[in-house]
Amino acid sequence: MSDATRKNVVETRNVWKIFGARADEAMEAVRRDNLTKAEVLEQYQAVVGVRDVSISVGESEIFCIMGLSGSGKSTLVRHINRLIEPTGGEILINGVNVGDLDAEELRVMRADKIGMVFQNMALLPHRTVRDNIAFALELRNVDAFTRAQVADRTIELVDLQGYGDRYPSELSGGMQQRVGLARAMAADPDILLMDEPFSALDPLIRRGLQDEFLELSKSMKKTTLFITHDLDEAIRMGSRIAIMKDGEIVQTGTPEEIVTKPADDYVADFVAGISKLKLIFAHTVMQPVEKYESGGVMLPSLQDCPQAGPEDDLDTLVGLAVNQDNPVVIMSDNKPVGVVTKDALLRGIQGET
Repeated sequence: MSDATRKNVVETRNVWKIFGARADEAMEAVRRDNLTKAEVLEQYQAVVGVRDVSISVGESEIFCIMGLSGSGKSTLVRHINRLIEPTGGEILINGVNVGDLDAEELRVMRADKIGMVFQNMALLPHRTVRDNIAFALELRNVDAFTRAQVADRTIELVDLQGYGDRYPSELSGGMQQRVGLARAMAADPDILLMDEPFSALDPLIRRGLQDEFLELSKSMKKTTLFITHDLDEAIRMGSRIAIMKDGEIVQTGTPEEIVTKPADDYVADFVAGISKLKLIFAHTVMQPVEKYESGGVMLPSLQDCPQAGPEDDLDTLVGLAVNQDNPVVIMSDNKPVGVVTKDALLRGIQGET
């Protein structure tokens, strides 16, 4: 879905968060004099958590926010349901300004619209898996029979059949993480806020949970803000990625855009070691047939050329190009629309397009 047609579910508009007694004064000074985070701390004894951040997250999108520790990513996401009040700016959920909600409206929004999943699940140790999952429904005064039905259905979604009567202490770390995810999903929120939910897990368990969440997200169409410090995870999970540094967003784009067109040296350093094979696609590295033939080289017969589609990745193209002298022809609607030469493939692998 294009930016023009995508319905925005979550928006932040010029959001600032500065911690300290002189926060408003510091924010004005940053706007006026473009002070750095270090200068704000020195001059105003204040800490810039979020600096003039505007994002929009579309319906059913997984939007990743990543950065190093202290970059502001967790601070930003806690503004979405007003766990943190901004120093300046607006947060909108489905067009409604969260800052305008009274206490009861905010409680309802948190209970009905937004689910949160953290690295530390904070499961209730004296409650079973089933009762932990049903806890949000209990707070809404949903009857016990319905709570149990929803909990059991959600237990199946996260592949915890047979563990409903177990306690958190009887579960592995990965299973506890599933319970936390199930607890958030049981309330059927429109929006999920996930703050490094898998970062403490072993790599194999982590990858398995990533796969499970991607499948769940596809089937349940949740709008998700996913916080991580791991670029591999951001690339794997996100339809778009925002990279933060010192409270600012330095670049927002698709994984392919982030890798092939880093906005600055900071982003370039982040993506330097990332394999491009699954991130760059034929439509990015191909040249139009007309341009290919303008150099005086005619396109060989289609039956003599390997063929691929515009959305095929470099890994697929490399496999087609092996032991081939002819270029890969990119087809759309049964017509050749582009050509990928071996030189173009090599440039793509290096991240040059």
